[in-house]
Amino acid sequence: MIEKSELYKVLNENVLDFWQSRMVDEEWGGFYGRIDGHDQLHPKADKAIILNTRILWTFSAAYQVTQDIEHKKVADRAYQYIVDHFIDSEFGGVYWTLDHTGHVSNDKKQVYAQAFAIYAFSEYHKIAPKGQALEHAVTLFNLLETHSLDKQDNGYFEAFDRQWGVLSDVRLSDKDMNATKTMNTHLHVLEAYTNLLMVWEHEPLKKALQNLMELMSTKFISDTNHFHLFFNDQWELQSHEVSFGHDIEGSWLLCEAAEVHQDARLISSTRALALKMTDASLEGMDDDGGLMNEAGPEGLTDTDKHWWPQAEALVGLINAWQISGEERYLTEAEKTWSFIKSRLIDPKGEWHWRVTRTGQVVLDEDKAGPWKCPYHNGRALLELYRRLP
Repeated sequence: MIEKSELYKVLNENVLDFWQSRMVDEEWGGFYGRIDGHDQLHPKADKAIILNTRILWTFSAAYQVTQDIEHKKVADRAYQYIVDHFIDSEFGGVYWTLDHTGHVSNDKKQVYAQAFAIYAFSEYHKIAPKGQALEHAVTLFNLLETHSLDKQDNGYFEAFDRQWGVLSDVRLSDKDMNATKTMNTHLHVLEAYTNLLMVWEHEPLKKALQNLMELMSTKFISDTNHFHLFFNDQWELQSHEVSFGHDIEGSWLLCEAAEVHQDARLISSTRALALKMTDASLEGMDDDGGLMNEAGPEGLTDTDKHWWPQAEALVGLINAWQISGEERYLTEAEKTWSFIKSRLIDPKGEWHWRVTRTGQVVLDEDKAGPWKCPYHNGRALLELYRRLP
C-alpha cells in the first residue's frame, strides 16, 4: 500500500518547499517565471498566468491539509499578485503573460487561463472567505458564459483578444492545433466550475456544469473511450491523436464534477464511464509503471513519460479502485508511485519534466515555468493523502 506519511513528506519537502524557497521574487513581486531543467533560475523570464494560478490553487489546497502558516503566506502572495497585475480592470478577465517586472507582455484572453483563475480563486476562498476571491471567480464565470459559450452549437470557444474579440490563432501552446473547441480547455472549465460550485450555490452554474459533463461524455469521448482532442466550431473532429494523461485525468475529474453536482444519475453514469476511460488510458501504461504520452491511429507516437500523466494516473487509478473495488487498479497505482519515486522525483527539489522510455532524464525541459507548476503533482499527493486509508 502507498504510505500516507510518504505522500505527505514528498508533498512538503520535495514540492512545496521547492516553490516557497526557490520561486519567490523579492525584487519585482510575485514569483519568478522559470527555473530550467538544470536548476538554473531565469529571473527575467515572463510570468505566466497559468503558473501563478496553479501556485495559488496548490498552496490554498495544501494549507487546508498542512495548516502550515507559511503555506498560507504563499497563497496570500499569489492571490495578491494576480489581483494586482493579471486582472484586466478595463475589459475583464486575466492576461496571459507579464514581463518579469509585472507589465503586460501578452494580453490575450485564453479561456483555459480564465478557467484556472476561477479554479484558484474558488480554492483560495476556502481559506480566506472574508476577502474578494469568490467575487473574482464569479466575475470570471459570468465573462465565460457571456463571451466563450457558443449559444448556437454549444461548447466553449478557445480564446479571444483583450477586448473579447476574435483571434486568428487560438492555440494554447505551439504544440497544439489551431482549433476553436478543444478537449483540454473544456476539461479545465469543467474542473473550475466544479470547484466554484463547492463554494457558490448558483443554479446557472450548476446547469453549466451539467452541460459540460454531458459535452465531455458525448462530444469528446470516442468509441474507444479515449478523449477526442480538437474540433472546429461545428464539432467536426480535427485530430485522431490520443493523450493518455488527459484520459485518466478526465476520468476522475468527471466523477468529482458529478459528486459535487449531487445528481445520482450523473454520479452513476460518470463512474461507469471513468472505469472505461481508465482502462483505455492503461493502453499507454508501460511495464515499469510509467504512463506514456501519446498515440495515434497507427500506435504509439510519444513514448516519453512526462511528470503530469504520472501524477494524474495516481489519482485516476485510486479513483477506479475506490469505485470498483478491483485490486488491479491499486496495484497499478503502486507501480506508478514506485516509478515516480525512482525516475521523476529530483532529490534537489520538484519532479523532472519527463524521462524517456529507457529511463533517461530529459534536462532540457523546465523544472518550473509557464507549464511546469506544482499543480499536477501537488494535487495528486493531496488527493491520495485524502483518499487513502
